[in-house]
Amino acid sequence: MSRPLAIAAVIAAGLALDQGVEFWGQTLTNVGIWTVFLYWLRQAPPDDQRALAICVFYATLGEIFLSLVWGLYEYRLANVPLFVPPGHALLFMLGRILAERAPGWIQWFVPLAAAPFVLVLAWSGLGTLDGLLFALFLLCMLSGRAGRLYAVMFMLSLAMEIYGTWLGNWTWAEEAPWLGFTTINPPLAAGAFYCMLDMLIVATVARHRPVPPPAVAPAFAVAQPK
Repeated sequence: MSRPLAIAAVIAAGLALDQGVEFWGQTLTNVGIWTVFLYWLRQAPPDDQRALAICVFYATLGEIFLSLVWGLYEYRLANVPLFVPPGHALLFMLGRILAERAPGWIQWFVPLAAAPFVLVLAWSGLGTLDGLLFALFLLCMLSGRAGRLYAVMFMLSLAMEIYGTWLGNWTWAEEAPWLGFTTINPPLAAGAFYCMLDMLIVATVARHRPVPPPAVAPAFAVAQPK
């Protein structure tokens, strides 16, 4: 089985196990997702290891804020499951693999394909939050360094959101606290959060990438015979 299929299978099975097994499901999913993540993390090159570790860090902070503080969505046990941050890292890994294989036109196709649906949701009042999220997605596309990655992640995250909310792993609030924007479950443009996460990862990795020391010229040049 190829790695992209393996990642998709692990995420799909983990969410199904978390929802389907009432008592031990989440514990088994926590152990399974972390085991798979750490196994692939150990095999990854140093640059990828840094990116995945940064992803887990940012994802943890983001989940705590978006779910527990803001209340934008709620997991079925009213917590942030331990498998969620490494799950974000696995999805990021899958997105990077697929983005490398994706054609360049995907960078404009995804925004153009999503825009009519976002406009309908915003105009009808069913999903005014989607307008804000879609604007954030476009901002990532315009100012980020990895347009193909953001486009791929927008689609991947929407697929995972539909699957997770269908199973009942988490549920989005009908109205965003503080802002009063309405939303469907899940928001069509929920991928904007994933794109912002990926932009943070790419920017942080680029900023902290080790710089090789400059070549040092010899203090005294040895004269060559003419």
